[in-house]
Amino acid sequence: MQINPFLIFKKLWCNKELIKSFSKREVISKYKGSFLGILWSFITPLLMLIVYTFVFSEVFKAKWSTGSGSKIEFAIIIFCGLLTFSIFGDVISRAPSLILSNTNYVKKVVFPLEILPVVALCSALINSFISLGILIICIGIFMGTIHWTLIFVPVVLCPLMFLSVGLGWLLSSLGVYLRDIAQIVTIAVQALMLLTPIFYPTTLIPQNLLFLYYLNPVGYVVEDMRKVIIWGKFPDWSSWGIEMLIGVVIFYLGYVWFQKTRAGFADVI
Repeated sequence: MQINPFLIFKKLWCNKELIKSFSKREVISKYKGSFLGILWSFITPLLMLIVYTFVFSEVFKAKWSTGSGSKIEFAIIIFCGLLTFSIFGDVISRAPSLILSNTNYVKKVVFPLEILPVVALCSALINSFISLGILIICIGIFMGTIHWTLIFVPVVLCPLMFLSVGLGWLLSSLGVYLRDIAQIVTIAVQALMLLTPIFYPTTLIPQNLLFLYYLNPVGYVVEDMRKVIIWGKFPDWSSWGIEMLIGVVIFYLGYVWFQKTRAGFADVI
């Protein structure tokens, strides 16, 4: 099946209002019925930041290879890595059950099922950008400066967004036919998080295991996010270009796979 790549973007753009509506509904429904409601989106990352500061600086006495030895800086570095990975992790973890949890839309011929992974990404981005706002405030307060390189955050995240949606299409389709894929993906996401330099700098990775970092598409994005947000540096444009190419290819292949297999969804479900 050959699909014009530009038609993918055109189709998603035509459904932008539906994507916006579903994303808004997801964010609101996540906290529906709770006393504090949407405020939990701000409270949760703030509490996480406090917990990470205590656990890694007080309990483990861990330090980053920046030379400052600041406990607050260490927590900020870890938090930045976690919020970046959470965008990818949230989409991929949910992907296998996206179609199965929306079976009422499967038999509606006119409903664009392909927007579901995009909605999952938008929901993850909203939560992550709330956390990012808290992170920037903390950087301004405790590190004394907010770098103008923040403008590169959307650019740095582009490869990760393409990769997440592409794999989302693939895994959501496989989840219909192979129900065990959800358990496999859960384990894989947890393993990938530990293999990503979130809780440790890349300088601590043994030389014989560096290939795991080079093969990890999320690791580069985490490192670049720290550069532009915390240290006011430019992204590594060479690795960004490679990541972007990989992300776009997976995005396209994932969409082709999804369209090729969606005809059997109704029969299996």
